[in-house]
Amino acid sequence: MNRQFLLLFSFVSVLRLASADSINYAIISSDMTLSNTSWVKVIDALSEKHKNSKIFSFKEGKPEQVLLELKESAPKYTCFVAHHKEVTREWVSKIHQLTRNLDEDPYTDTIWGILTGYDAANALSIAKTNKPLTIERVASGTEVALEHCVEGIWYCELNKGKIVQKKRNGSPSELQGPDDSTEALAKTLNDYKAQLFVTSGHATERGWQIGFRYKNGYFKSKNGNLYGQDTSGRNIPISSNNPKVYMPIGNCLMGHIDGQQAMALAWLKSGGVRQMLGYTVPTWYGYAGWGCLDYFVEQPGRYDFAHAFFANHHALIYRLQKYFPEVAAKEIIKPEQASAIASKIEITKEAKMAGLTRQDAAGLLFDRDAVVFYGDPAWKAKMAEGELAYRQVLKKEKSTYTFELSPLRGKKSFEPINMNGSQRGWRPIVHFFDQRITEIKILKGTELNPVITDDFIMIPNPKTCDPKKEYKVIFEATPKS
Repeated sequence: MNRQFLLLFSFVSVLRLASADSINYAIISSDMTLSNTSWVKVIDALSEKHKNSKIFSFKEGKPEQVLLELKESAPKYTCFVAHHKEVTREWVSKIHQLTRNLDEDPYTDTIWGILTGYDAANALSIAKTNKPLTIERVASGTEVALEHCVEGIWYCELNKGKIVQKKRNGSPSELQGPDDSTEALAKTLNDYKAQLFVTSGHATERGWQIGFRYKNGYFKSKNGNLYGQDTSGRNIPISSNNPKVYMPIGNCLMGHIDGQQAMALAWLKSGGVRQMLGYTVPTWYGYAGWGCLDYFVEQPGRYDFAHAFFANHHALIYRLQKYFPEVAAKEIIKPEQASAIASKIEITKEAKMAGLTRQDAAGLLFDRDAVVFYGDPAWKAKMAEGELAYRQVLKKEKSTYTFELSPLRGKKSFEPINMNGSQRGWRPIVHFFDQRITEIKILKGTELNPVITDDFIMIPNPKTCDPKKEYKVIFEATPKS
């Protein structure tokens, strides 16, 4: 980087840092990333796109150095711009822990994402993506609730040849497909141009095994390019540049970037993925991954993908806090430490009544900091509006807020929509505030056991539903300036 460019960037950074204390969007990078002119273009693109933003920097490997600045500015969104070499499993854990420590509550305090790519050009294309995405076309390698989608298709990972398809304005119907679905799945990206792609089953950083209980093909990558490899060994190129969301909700290691040949980078480069989640470890519990379907696909149009991800993460934290308070505050960098920590705890009465064990404590602790969110967190990708099980509305009159639930499926309104996967269903109801609040006082609805923080309200799932009952929380609060 030449001296003139460095001086210019430093001047811009000072201007950003000298603006109002409260900001909407934080851009955070290491000094290593900021020394690379190609990556500075990524930061500039984000800065131009998000006007009320600030740029922060830290020494390589130490994102915790920006904690005080983040506490003071309290950004709604935080984007960590990083070269893929920086995005280690341990680094992801540090980001989780950093973003939970901006205030006193135990929950994540900013909607964050890591913007990386196969190279800086790939990251720049993601940063420049601005047009919101309304998802109508869904493709999946595992069962998903197509009745809540405009249209889509899923290929069964458990039963050879099973397909379920929903056409626009139709109902889901089961079909018989090929024993080897590799090419068909590749075509959902190349030709059908799916806007949401979902996978589960066995995976590593180098590939996804399409069949879980039977022999099928693979998705693999090389030099940032995805391809399918069927059971005969034939390679099927995948090039799908339409913007999309990728949810490998049950895959091991799909979010782990162990080098430039990692599958995650290929999804971002040749798969057209603009936002994705992914486990950075071999997954065995599943709460942090599978539950994102509960909030995103099964509540169509309610949350954008980033908010759905963090609604599920808030639900995980709540579950740890309520049932396993002894381990809830434990900060671990290596998820494999979770089992040893959980093995020593006393199971609470509440956990026993809920049928939970030390294995659940270990699983929640394991998942908490092991799933990553890639992409610009403020980019809006939503499912097209569809059928909801309940309506949730927040109204404000002066300093009084009213949050009300209206059942739409009768007695089944709070029951799970789909139970495919692990740790599914019964998620809390979560509503994010447009503006942070303080001085909170609950006036009505304490029997619903609401959790109210500065940026969201959560009601534990009531499980049973009386359609004639009022589900309402009224509280006073002061907007934060």
